[in-house]
Amino acid sequence: MNPDLSALLRQADHVMAGGNGHDPNYRGVVHVGVDLGTAYTVLVVLDENHQPIAGEYQFAEVTRDGLVVDFIGAVDLLRSMKSKVEKKLGFKLTSAATAYPPGVPQAEVRATANVLHGAELDCTGIIDEPTAANNVLKIRDGAIVDVGGGTTGIAIFRDGEVAYTADEPTGGTHFSLVIAGSTGKSFEEAEAMKKNPNEQTRLFPVVRPVMEKVAAIINRHVEGHQVDKLYLVGGTCAFVGMDEVIQEMTGIETVLPSNPLFVTPLGIAMNN
Repeated sequence: MNPDLSALLRQADHVMAGGNGHDPNYRGVVHVGVDLGTAYTVLVVLDENHQPIAGEYQFAEVTRDGLVVDFIGAVDLLRSMKSKVEKKLGFKLTSAATAYPPGVPQAEVRATANVLHGAELDCTGIIDEPTAANNVLKIRDGAIVDVGGGTTGIAIFRDGEVAYTADEPTGGTHFSLVIAGSTGKSFEEAEAMKKNPNEQTRLFPVVRPVMEKVAAIINRHVEGHQVDKLYLVGGTCAFVGMDEVIQEMTGIETVLPSNPLFVTPLGIAMNN
């Protein structure tokens, strides 16, 4: 993997975990990105050199498959996250960029922007999620597979430009549902188990069929396209063995960044 990409994602992980990522006297240009995901809402702040200096992320079901289903909840959540990040930075945030999944109606794109406005952030850019991810990955040819909470999005790139996109149901929520069904746990307990690295090896046989379904979605959409490499993004892809199953079932070389949850949010911020 590109060492610059690995370093960027390590720094993002550090600041998201509450680590200090900046000079406390820094008052330069900042680039802010907001990713309203089906499972996680992420707010990340980059400095003028596009290095992460602060951020917050939180599990919240305020969107579903790219649609804002709890507008007030989304605004309240983003306001709270913004306030926490501002305390870390020592100054106010005034603007941010955001993103939308492929195929989302224009009305829903506007709704996403309105969440930012409700949290007192000027929306200075709206970008599709595959293009945002590629701001970080910088691939010329291949496919980005974004496995989010509710859907799997695929974008095929040719010469650095999006040539084809698709989005289908199946994502991290489905992992949690099958874990809950097989263990008798609540959905919330299953969600916690899914994210626990110590549980993932034991749960792998339970969620493998969902991984195989993701692979089937990929196969369906790359058919007829020359795709030599897949790049996995989205928090679901961090589940142990996910990249191996995808590569096995598709027969395509599969690359997994060190922290796939933060790839798209970082790319969104770079668009601001």
